[in-house]
Amino acid sequence: MNRIIFIGVWITAASLFAGCSTKPQRPDGGPPPGAVDLSGVNEVTPKAEPRSKYGNPQSYEVLGKRYYVMQSSTGYKERGIASWYGNKFHGRRTSSGESYDMYAMTAAHKTLPLPTYVSVTNLRNGKNIVVRVNDRGPFHLNRIIDLSYAAASRLDILQGGTGLVEVSAIDPADYQPDRQPPPPAPLARPVTGFFIQVGAFADLGNARRLSARLAGLDRSLHISQAVVNGRTLYRVRLGPLLDTEAADVLVAALLRRGVSEYRITVD
Repeated sequence: MNRIIFIGVWITAASLFAGCSTKPQRPDGGPPPGAVDLSGVNEVTPKAEPRSKYGNPQSYEVLGKRYYVMQSSTGYKERGIASWYGNKFHGRRTSSGESYDMYAMTAAHKTLPLPTYVSVTNLRNGKNIVVRVNDRGPFHLNRIIDLSYAAASRLDILQGGTGLVEVSAIDPADYQPDRQPPPPAPLARPVTGFFIQVGAFADLGNARRLSARLAGLDRSLHISQAVVNGRTLYRVRLGPLLDTEAADVLVAALLRRGVSEYRITVD
Protein backbone atom coordinates (compact mmCIF):
# COMPACT_ATOMS: atom_id res chain seq x y z
CA MET A 1 0.00 0.00 0.00
CA ASN A 2 3.02 2.26 -0.42
CA ARG A 3 2.76 5.29 -2.65
CA ILE A 4 5.19 6.10 -5.42
CA ILE A 5 5.21 9.14 -7.66
CA PHE A 6 6.57 9.50 -11.21
CA ILE A 7 7.42 12.95 -12.53
CA GLY A 8 9.22 12.72 -15.86
CA VAL A 9 12.03 10.21 -15.32
CA TRP A 10 12.47 10.60 -11.58
CA ILE A 11 10.75 8.79 -8.74
CA THR A 12 9.80 9.97 -5.26
CA ALA A 13 8.86 7.29 -2.73
CA ALA A 14 6.66 8.05 0.28
CA SER A 15 6.55 5.58 3.17
CA LEU A 16 8.05 3.09 0.74
CA PHE A 17 9.31 0.59 3.25
CA ALA A 18 6.09 0.20 5.22
CA GLY A 19 5.24 -2.76 3.00
CA CYS A 20 8.31 -4.72 4.08
CA SER A 21 6.68 -5.77 7.35
CA THR A 22 5.03 -9.17 7.50
CA LYS A 23 2.62 -7.96 10.17
CA PRO A 24 -0.95 -7.03 9.15
CA GLN A 25 -0.97 -3.43 7.90
CA ARG A 26 -3.47 -0.70 8.65
CA PRO A 27 -4.88 1.14 5.62
CA ASP A 28 -2.17 3.41 4.22
CA GLY A 29 -2.75 6.94 5.49
CA GLY A 30 -5.81 6.13 7.60
CA PRO A 31 -9.28 7.74 7.60
CA PRO A 32 -9.95 11.49 7.82
CA PRO A 33 -10.31 12.97 11.29
CA GLY A 34 -13.88 12.99 12.53
CA ALA A 35 -17.06 11.82 10.87
CA VAL A 36 -17.41 12.41 7.12
CA ASP A 37 -20.57 12.37 5.00
CA LEU A 38 -19.76 10.63 1.71
CA SER A 39 -23.31 10.65 0.34
CA GLY A 40 -22.48 13.54 -1.97
CA VAL A 41 -19.45 11.92 -3.60
CA ASN A 42 -19.93 11.98 -7.37
CA GLU A 43 -19.94 8.77 -9.37
CA VAL A 44 -17.41 8.38 -12.18
CA THR A 45 -18.44 8.23 -15.83
CA PRO A 46 -15.75 6.70 -18.07
CA LYS A 47 -14.64 8.97 -20.90
CA ALA A 48 -11.90 8.81 -23.52
CA GLU A 49 -8.70 10.47 -22.29
CA PRO A 50 -5.12 10.65 -23.61
CA ARG A 51 -2.45 8.80 -21.69
CA SER A 52 -1.09 10.88 -18.85
CA LYS A 53 2.16 12.70 -19.54
CA TYR A 54 3.43 11.39 -16.22
CA GLY A 55 3.24 7.95 -14.62
CA ASN A 56 3.47 5.87 -17.80
CA PRO A 57 7.14 4.89 -18.17
CA GLN A 58 7.88 1.68 -20.04
CA SER A 59 8.95 0.19 -16.71
CA TYR A 60 9.93 1.19 -13.19
CA GLU A 61 11.42 -0.47 -10.12
CA VAL A 62 10.22 -0.52 -6.51
CA LEU A 63 11.87 -2.46 -3.68
CA GLY A 64 13.99 -4.41 -6.16
CA LYS A 65 11.07 -5.49 -8.34
CA ARG A 66 10.53 -4.18 -11.86
CA TYR A 67 7.03 -3.42 -13.11
CA TYR A 68 6.11 -3.03 -16.78
CA VAL A 69 3.32 -0.60 -17.65
CA MET A 70 0.71 -2.12 -19.95
CA GLN A 71 0.38 -0.58 -23.42
CA SER A 72 -3.38 -1.08 -23.28
CA SER A 73 -5.96 -1.99 -20.65
CA THR A 74 -8.08 -3.91 -23.16
CA GLY A 75 -9.25 -7.24 -21.77
CA TYR A 76 -7.77 -6.71 -18.30
CA LYS A 77 -9.64 -8.61 -15.58
CA GLU A 78 -8.23 -9.87 -12.29
CA ARG A 79 -9.43 -11.13 -8.95
CA GLY A 80 -7.46 -10.49 -5.79
CA ILE A 81 -7.10 -8.29 -2.72
CA ALA A 82 -7.88 -4.56 -2.66
CA SER A 83 -6.57 -2.11 -0.08
CA TRP A 84 -7.15 1.63 0.38
CA TYR A 85 -5.23 4.79 1.18
CA GLY A 86 -6.43 7.93 2.84
CA ASN A 87 -5.76 11.01 4.89
CA LYS A 88 -1.95 11.01 4.95
CA PHE A 89 -1.83 11.33 1.15
CA HIS A 90 -4.80 13.65 0.67
CA GLY A 91 -3.67 16.59 -1.49
CA ARG A 92 -0.35 15.02 -2.45
CA ARG A 93 0.67 14.54 -6.05
CA THR A 94 -0.19 11.20 -7.60
CA SER A 95 1.90 9.36 -10.19
CA SER A 96 -0.15 11.00 -12.97
CA GLY A 97 0.68 14.46 -11.61
CA GLU A 98 -2.82 15.10 -10.27
CA SER A 99 -3.56 15.78 -6.62
CA TYR A 100 -4.86 12.82 -4.65
CA ASP A 101 -8.40 13.39 -3.43
CA MET A 102 -9.49 10.71 -0.96
CA TYR A 103 -13.12 11.82 -1.48
CA ALA A 104 -13.01 11.12 -5.24
CA MET A 105 -13.65 7.75 -6.91
CA THR A 106 -10.05 6.96 -7.86
CA ALA A 107 -7.54 4.18 -7.42
CA ALA A 108 -3.91 3.14 -7.82
CA HIS A 109 -2.64 0.19 -9.88
CA LYS A 110 0.87 -1.06 -10.55
CA THR A 111 0.72 -1.58 -14.32
CA LEU A 112 -2.49 -0.28 -15.93
CA PRO A 113 -2.03 2.79 -18.15
CA LEU A 114 -2.83 6.11 -16.49
CA PRO A 115 -5.64 6.95 -16.62
CA THR A 116 -7.78 3.80 -16.91
CA TYR A 117 -11.37 3.35 -15.81
CA VAL A 118 -12.12 0.07 -14.06
CA SER A 119 -15.11 -1.67 -12.54
CA VAL A 120 -14.43 -3.00 -9.05
CA THR A 121 -16.73 -5.54 -7.36
CA ASN A 122 -16.55 -6.67 -3.75
CA LEU A 123 -16.82 -10.45 -4.08
CA ARG A 124 -18.11 -10.86 -0.54
CA ASN A 125 -21.15 -8.59 -0.84
CA GLY A 126 -21.59 -7.96 -4.58
CA LYS A 127 -21.25 -4.16 -4.32
CA ASN A 128 -19.85 -2.59 -7.48
CA ILE A 129 -18.23 0.76 -8.32
CA VAL A 130 -16.41 2.44 -11.19
CA VAL A 131 -13.14 4.22 -10.41
CA ARG A 132 -10.52 6.13 -12.39
CA VAL A 133 -6.98 4.80 -11.96
CA ASN A 134 -4.60 7.77 -11.74
CA ASP A 135 -1.85 6.56 -9.39
CA ARG A 136 0.72 3.79 -8.93
CA GLY A 137 0.56 1.15 -6.21
CA PRO A 138 -0.08 -0.72 -4.03
CA PHE A 139 3.35 -2.23 -3.39
CA HIS A 140 2.46 -4.06 -0.18
CA LEU A 141 2.82 -7.79 -0.82
CA ASN A 142 -0.18 -9.22 -2.65
CA ARG A 143 -2.60 -6.33 -3.26
CA ILE A 144 -3.84 -5.71 -6.80
CA ILE A 145 -5.47 -2.28 -6.40
CA ASP A 146 -5.41 0.59 -3.90
CA LEU A 147 -8.75 2.40 -3.62
CA SER A 148 -9.43 5.92 -2.45
CA TYR A 149 -11.13 6.34 0.91
CA ALA A 150 -14.47 7.12 -0.77
CA ALA A 151 -14.23 4.15 -3.14
CA ALA A 152 -13.38 1.77 -0.31
CA SER A 153 -16.35 3.10 1.64
CA ARG A 154 -18.72 2.33 -1.25
CA LEU A 155 -17.47 -1.28 -1.26
CA ASP A 156 -17.66 -1.60 2.55
CA ILE A 157 -13.98 -2.49 3.03
CA LEU A 158 -12.96 0.48 5.19
CA GLN A 159 -13.18 -1.28 8.53
CA GLY A 160 -11.34 -4.43 7.47
CA GLY A 161 -8.76 -2.48 5.49
CA THR A 162 -8.81 -4.97 2.62
CA GLY A 163 -11.33 -6.91 0.57
CA LEU A 164 -11.60 -9.60 -2.09
CA VAL A 165 -12.47 -7.95 -5.39
CA GLU A 166 -12.74 -8.41 -9.12
CA VAL A 167 -11.24 -5.59 -11.21
CA SER A 168 -12.18 -5.20 -14.90
CA ALA A 169 -10.99 -2.50 -17.30
CA ILE A 170 -13.66 -0.42 -19.03
CA ASP A 171 -13.46 0.82 -22.62
CA PRO A 172 -15.05 4.30 -22.48
CA ALA A 173 -16.05 4.03 -26.16
CA ASP A 174 -18.27 1.04 -25.36
CA TYR A 175 -19.46 2.14 -21.93
CA GLN A 176 -23.21 2.45 -21.53
CA PRO A 177 -24.25 2.24 -17.86
CA ASP A 178 -27.69 0.80 -18.66
CA ARG A 179 -26.23 -1.94 -20.85
CA GLN A 180 -23.32 -3.10 -18.73
CA PRO A 181 -23.22 -6.80 -17.80
CA PRO A 182 -24.15 -7.42 -14.17
CA PRO A 183 -21.20 -7.50 -11.76
CA PRO A 184 -20.11 -10.91 -10.50
CA ALA A 185 -22.20 -12.27 -7.65
CA PRO A 186 -20.70 -12.34 -4.15
CA LEU A 187 -18.97 -15.54 -3.21
CA ALA A 188 -21.37 -17.92 -1.53
CA ARG A 189 -18.60 -19.35 0.65
CA PRO A 190 -15.52 -17.09 0.48
CA VAL A 191 -13.46 -19.43 2.64
CA THR A 192 -13.44 -22.08 -0.10
CA GLY A 193 -12.19 -19.89 -2.92
CA PHE A 194 -9.27 -17.79 -1.69
CA PHE A 195 -5.85 -19.13 -2.69
CA ILE A 196 -2.28 -18.07 -3.38
CA GLN A 197 -1.20 -19.61 -6.68
CA VAL A 198 2.54 -19.90 -7.23
CA GLY A 199 2.50 -21.78 -10.52
CA ALA A 200 0.33 -23.38 -13.20
CA PHE A 201 1.82 -26.03 -15.50
CA ALA A 202 0.71 -28.19 -18.39
CA ASP A 203 3.20 -30.83 -17.17
CA LEU A 204 2.40 -32.47 -13.83
CA GLY A 205 6.10 -33.14 -13.23
CA ASN A 206 6.88 -29.40 -13.20
CA ALA A 207 4.10 -28.83 -10.70
CA ARG A 208 5.45 -31.58 -8.46
CA ARG A 209 8.98 -30.16 -8.62
CA LEU A 210 7.77 -26.72 -7.51
CA SER A 211 5.67 -28.31 -4.77
CA ALA A 212 8.72 -30.24 -3.55
CA ARG A 213 10.74 -27.03 -3.49
CA LEU A 214 8.14 -25.51 -1.18
CA ALA A 215 7.71 -28.59 1.00
CA GLY A 216 7.23 -27.70 4.65
CA LEU A 217 6.12 -24.14 3.91
CA ASP A 218 2.51 -24.73 4.94
CA ARG A 219 0.13 -27.67 5.27
CA SER A 220 -2.27 -26.02 2.84
CA LEU A 221 0.19 -26.41 -0.08
CA HIS A 222 -1.35 -28.63 -2.76
CA ILE A 223 -1.64 -29.31 -6.49
CA SER A 224 -5.06 -28.89 -8.08
CA GLN A 225 -6.16 -29.69 -11.61
CA ALA A 226 -8.18 -27.30 -13.77
CA VAL A 227 -9.20 -27.01 -17.40
CA VAL A 228 -8.52 -23.53 -18.81
CA ASN A 229 -9.39 -22.75 -22.43
CA GLY A 230 -9.49 -26.45 -23.18
CA ARG A 231 -6.06 -27.13 -21.62
CA THR A 232 -5.46 -29.13 -18.47
CA LEU A 233 -3.33 -27.22 -16.00
CA TYR A 234 -1.80 -28.33 -12.70
CA ARG A 235 -1.87 -25.46 -10.24
CA VAL A 236 0.43 -25.24 -7.22
CA ARG A 237 -1.55 -23.36 -4.60
CA LEU A 238 -1.75 -22.47 -0.92
CA GLY A 239 -5.16 -22.39 0.70
CA PRO A 240 -8.02 -22.05 1.10
CA LEU A 241 -7.32 -19.00 3.25
CA LEU A 242 -9.58 -17.34 5.81
CA ASP A 243 -8.33 -13.76 5.60
CA THR A 244 -5.84 -11.42 3.95
CA GLU A 245 -3.58 -11.40 7.00
CA ALA A 246 -2.97 -15.14 6.54
CA ALA A 247 -2.17 -14.46 2.89
CA ASP A 248 0.37 -11.80 3.88
CA VAL A 249 2.17 -14.23 6.19
CA LEU A 250 2.38 -16.88 3.46
CA VAL A 251 3.53 -14.42 0.80
CA ALA A 252 6.31 -13.24 3.12
CA ALA A 253 7.35 -16.89 3.57
CA LEU A 254 7.36 -17.38 -0.21
CA LEU A 255 9.60 -14.34 -0.65
CA ARG A 256 12.05 -15.72 1.89
CA ARG A 257 12.27 -18.85 -0.27
CA GLY A 258 12.97 -16.79 -3.35
CA VAL A 259 9.50 -17.10 -4.87
CA SER A 260 8.38 -13.66 -6.05
CA GLU A 261 5.87 -14.68 -8.73
CA TYR A 262 2.44 -15.48 -7.31
CA ARG A 263 -1.14 -14.33 -7.54
CA ILE A 264 -4.34 -14.45 -5.54
CA THR A 265 -7.01 -16.66 -7.09
CA VAL A 266 -10.67 -16.69 -6.14
CA ASP A 267 -12.70 -19.67 -7.30
